[in-house]
Amino acid sequence: QVQLVESGGGLVQAGDSLRLSCAASARTFSTYVMGWFRQAPGKEREFVATISKSGRTTYYADSMKARFTMSRDNSKNTLYLQMNSLKPEDTAVYYCAAGAAQLSGTLYYNSREYACWGQGSKVTVSA
Repeated sequence: QVQLVESGGGLVQAGDSLRLSCAASARTFSTYVMGWFRQAPGKEREFVATISKSGRTTYYADSMKARFTMSRDNSKNTLYLQMNSLKPEDTAVYYCAAGAAQLSGTLYYNSREYACWGQGSKVTVSA
């Protein structure tokens, strides 16, 4: 299994940008479909975005696709989430997750498809 460590969270103002990173321990990082999820206080964890093993294909939750960009650098075993035009409702703990897949274009939207999770990175957006 792969170990994941998120970084880059913090306190920002509405309209600011922030980039989260997720460092993976395994050299097999490129064999995993990756996802970002978030959990706001008092709410259930929700899907943010997913990216295929190669990084060629991504998919975003509707409310975030115009402002967030997910990418990966398989040479560095690192996943990224660029978040622009942040809003107070983006305040949450953001988690990266890894899911095994056979097919190259696989994307996972459901948290149950992901076996490995990071510890989370807190993002707070003030009004």
